[in-house]
Amino acid sequence: MVATTHRRWLLLPVRRLPSRQPMKTPVCIPIPTRNRARLPRCHLSRSSDPTPTSEAQATDSLRVAFACGGAGGHVYAAFALAEEVQASLPGSRSLFLGAPAPSLESATAASSSYPFAPVPPCLPRALLAAALHLYHFRPHVLVATGGPPALPSCLAALLLGLPFVIQDQDAGPAPATRLLAPLSRRVFLAFNAPVRLLPKRKCAVYGNPVRMSIRNRRMSKAAAMARFFPRAGLVEAEGMEVVLVLAGTVGSPQINVAVLNMYYEMLSRRKNRYIIWQTGPEDFCEMESLVRAHRRLFLTPFLHEMDMTYAATDVVVSRAGSVACTEILVTGKPAILIPLPTIVDDHQTKNAYIMADVMGARVITEDELDSSSLTCIIDEIVGHLLKYCRVWETQHQGARDAPLFGSVRGEETHESYLYDMVMFTQVRAAEKRNALRLAGFAHSM
Repeated sequence: MVATTHRRWLLLPVRRLPSRQPMKTPVCIPIPTRNRARLPRCHLSRSSDPTPTSEAQATDSLRVAFACGGAGGHVYAAFALAEEVQASLPGSRSLFLGAPAPSLESATAASSSYPFAPVPPCLPRALLAAALHLYHFRPHVLVATGGPPALPSCLAALLLGLPFVIQDQDAGPAPATRLLAPLSRRVFLAFNAPVRLLPKRKCAVYGNPVRMSIRNRRMSKAAAMARFFPRAGLVEAEGMEVVLVLAGTVGSPQINVAVLNMYYEMLSRRKNRYIIWQTGPEDFCEMESLVRAHRRLFLTPFLHEMDMTYAATDVVVSRAGSVACTEILVTGKPAILIPLPTIVDDHQTKNAYIMADVMGARVITEDELDSSSLTCIIDEIVGHLLKYCRVWETQHQGARDAPLFGSVRGEETHESYLYDMVMFTQVRAAEKRNALRLAGFAHSM
């Protein structure tokens, strides 16, 4: 017989915990922060303010980092925004991240007296270098305008917890813009078309920023011509026909060869025609060895004083980069655009045909480009320059009111850039901090 055991289950009374008294006043519990760079507070004051507040004096000045490189459009857009920040907020500081010297961004930063930090081309090293530069500079916002240094700089800002915004100059967004747009605070665009490919709530169409020297140019044609052709007198300058050839910041063999085959015949045939020819640094030595010296030809690898250059110019022959198109819009010069078809997404072709619709620019593809076709179109425009100037002035005035190119609206666009680039980022950061505090308070309840 198997013995059985009986278990007795005793039901003891449940001990009730004392009821929690409601909190009379809310308590803000500090949230533990991770080991990451925190967004510093910044109090903004415009240069028109008579005296800054004591709170503004006690806090740090605005610090903005710019990541740019490669093509001139990326570089000049960043420097245009830096000029606007410096002019509106005189106490602000800027830092440029770009490819090591010799590069366009390093040379431009040195000539403009901006501090520059090199970012190597290798992605792991670039990410580490950008993170170190941003950690020491501690910017309130990073502005990426494109080029190889932009991607590692934005990733470094993301790892450090720093806000960054993107400025895309083209009619089609770059692959890096599509990748980084969901992670950014704001995406500034020059055209309406890319909005459908990006998060709409983060997009703002403001056009491309333009350097102050080009927007506010006050120089006469005769004074500008004295810079390039000192032997030409003031009387002769009034009847000059000046053709500006821009082969791009890197250079264009197709444009340079076409101009090489037609420049001497054109200058010999038209005694009052002058050519300012920017070859690009890569093609300059070869072109200089092939070109015959002429007193009405100005040959240079690069042009730094673009305000003076546009003041002296009647017709522009150029690639269809976004910033070049924007500067042509701002200056209102008749243009012949030759888009580069090998760029990703072929955005220069889109830019060129938008310019043709908005401003009546003439477009020549690389398959159609040769010395005879270029000479024919230049002669047609210069021969009817007064008629073309009237047409361009009418279309230029219409383009100023069009939402497609916000950049030609002048100061309004650059103030919008400044507000969204700085103020919007600061407001969003404050909202995020308040949301985290409220979340911590709710969790404690």
